[in-house]
Amino acid sequence: MQALSRSRFYLWNLGLPLLCAALVFLMFDMTKIDIAFSDLFFDPVSQSFPLDHSHLFEKITHKWARIIPNWTGELALIGLLLSFVWPLFKGARFGRGKALLEKIRVAPVLRFTARHRRDFLFVVVAFALCTGAIHYLKGHTSVYCPVETTQYAGKIEHKEWYQNFELLKTAGDGRCWPGGHASGGFTMLALYFVARRYRWRHSKALLHGSLLLGFVYGTTRVLQGWHYMSHTFWAGIVVWLTCLLVALLFYGRERLEQPVLAHAEPGPDPSAVPITAADR
Repeated sequence: MQALSRSRFYLWNLGLPLLCAALVFLMFDMTKIDIAFSDLFFDPVSQSFPLDHSHLFEKITHKWARIIPNWTGELALIGLLLSFVWPLFKGARFGRGKALLEKIRVAPVLRFTARHRRDFLFVVVAFALCTGAIHYLKGHTSVYCPVETTQYAGKIEHKEWYQNFELLKTAGDGRCWPGGHASGGFTMLALYFVARRYRWRHSKALLHGSLLLGFVYGTTRVLQGWHYMSHTFWAGIVVWLTCLLVALLFYGRERLEQPVLAHAEPGPDPSAVPITAADR
């Protein structure tokens, strides 16, 4: 039974993304579907992508959109740093300090961060490794964006990522594969794994929302000529696999595969839960 559960977990969380990778490779990288899709948004008369010249579209979909993943990462980092504060007040000699923190209602926040230190650290590490993986692939494949290629009035010949791939050295100046902006939305998948750890009944909604955010981020850049559609799919696959690996290291498979709770289980007041040795 345990072996069946383990197989099912890896089939859905590892096997399915790898299958998606194979399909994306065959359907996009080995065909001209990417170019055919981008052609729909290219104006041959002006030799440009009209939406690339819309300042409002750029501000809303590219500049402002960064706020969501950026603030999430920053809040996780702040939470991680605050998680070390409450354990400093243990002991009788800090009684007055604890009383003051309770009075100004800061103590509950500090206790919360201390209890969830592992979760904050997971989000920080997952965000960092996802960003690192995307940047590594960008530098070691040297794929140029559509607007930079001769296909769309640019100067560089279009090549697929596997034609330039270098494992240990920079492949060139191109930095378009996988989609960086899309990966920013997909990094929110880290929150899904935290939700799975706690068996939160809305974890699937968080999963679908994170996937939708990544696809929206990626598609808007396709409309502007700064990515092909397959770049978005590849970004999602890379980010998912990276988050999965980090989640397995932090939480373990058994914790992640537990069924979600149909209803919130009653428990003690979170502000009254003491800090254990494991939380310090």
